[in-house]
Amino acid sequence: MTLTIPFDNSYARLPNSFYARQAPIPVRAPRLIAFNTELAKILQITPGDVEEMAEAFSGNALPEGAEPIAQLYSGHQFGNYNPQLGDGRAVLLGETIGTDGIRRDIQLKGSGPTPFSRQGDGRAWLGPVLREYVVSEAMHALGIPTTRALAAVETGEVVLREGPMPGAVLTRVAQSHLRVGTFQVFAARGQLDSLRRLTEYAIDRHYPNADGPMGLLREVVEAQSKLIAAWMSVGFIHGVMNTDNCSIAGETIDYGPCAFMDSYHPNTVYSSIDRMGRYAYSNQPDIAVWNVAQLATALIQQMEDKDAAVEEATEIVHAMPDLLQQNWLKRFRAKIGLVTEEEGDLELISDLLTRMAQNQSDFTNTFRALGGDAARDQFTDPTAYDAWSEGWTARLEREQDPATTMTAANPAFVPRNHRVEQMIKSAVQGDYAPFQRLNSVLSQPYEDQPDADDLKRPPTDSEVVHATFCGT
Repeated sequence: MTLTIPFDNSYARLPNSFYARQAPIPVRAPRLIAFNTELAKILQITPGDVEEMAEAFSGNALPEGAEPIAQLYSGHQFGNYNPQLGDGRAVLLGETIGTDGIRRDIQLKGSGPTPFSRQGDGRAWLGPVLREYVVSEAMHALGIPTTRALAAVETGEVVLREGPMPGAVLTRVAQSHLRVGTFQVFAARGQLDSLRRLTEYAIDRHYPNADGPMGLLREVVEAQSKLIAAWMSVGFIHGVMNTDNCSIAGETIDYGPCAFMDSYHPNTVYSSIDRMGRYAYSNQPDIAVWNVAQLATALIQQMEDKDAAVEEATEIVHAMPDLLQQNWLKRFRAKIGLVTEEEGDLELISDLLTRMAQNQSDFTNTFRALGGDAARDQFTDPTAYDAWSEGWTARLEREQDPATTMTAANPAFVPRNHRVEQMIKSAVQGDYAPFQRLNSVLSQPYEDQPDADDLKRPPTDSEVVHATFCGT
């Protein structure tokens, strides 16, 4: 069979000021590492042979109908505004409409320099490509909105980072790559016609029932509130929540220095570039509100009655913390087996989390084991769990099937940092068995898989990953 992608490209039909036309830069010796056949079926892609797909998903050969572009955007990075960012190491090949009726982007990451590269080489090395493949697919299996991985390809070339690294290209799929920063760049430049066109495009593509710019803002607030609560519920730390990494579609995007917590502590940070803890685990809800406020500021610029727009946008953004709390509470109620709502639930959940932080309890394993001795064993002082459990047990008496609720809300498996790092080290040495195993086990995170119990184990002292890196 011949590789066929049914492209239907809408973003490339927008004005040239939205992007730069840029073909991928060919690589020396592409070799296909992985191809996501389940996702390909949704995208209505007909696979080709291994060599053909390696050529296509490395950027060496453009599939028919592709219109490669690098998208323009700006953004706040750790609170500081950068007036022009853009796709510095990625090109959008085009879009497809899936069997589910959803339009999605197909993008190559690590495909070479673009006009937005800012002296970068435009490439990616194997580690971050495999990390994003594993983590994004794991997030999908966890039921959390996310970009997905369609393919990964070795390039046969060396990329220089802290040393020589093997190069790779990831094919990423997203409902779109529209970011808060996409709106910011036109607002900051005073290009109001482009800002209006972008707003109309975003509404038409993602939220067709939204009423104008403020309607779009309301929808993004809703989507981001649900997304961040979902992150918190599985102990996920994005690590680099800049506005250029905040998706209008409400998907998790740009897996750089991301990580999942082992021992629970609200101030946990892994990202090597987050030296002040701006994007710590517990700060993520506040940062989401801050990011959406930057979107509101951009959207207001196109409104005729700016005073009225400021008033409405302020009301929308100020409502977001309560919305986040509601979504968080719904997620964490389920994690302790609650479906009904009672006034003391927040205090019950918060008390458990406080005790977990004080007792170095493993986040994933504690919640998965609730109700049994294994949960008690997660505490350095088991009596701390016993004291909490008394009130919790009484609360569960008013629930119908708490065990089923907890099983569905608490994964047995997440992509633990030390296992991801071990997988990357093996792959660099040519062994992809750990990569394949992680993908297989993490595709069913809520299922007990006795043969994979080793993947549940927290790291030993020598295995602890203290910092994660962007890899750019």
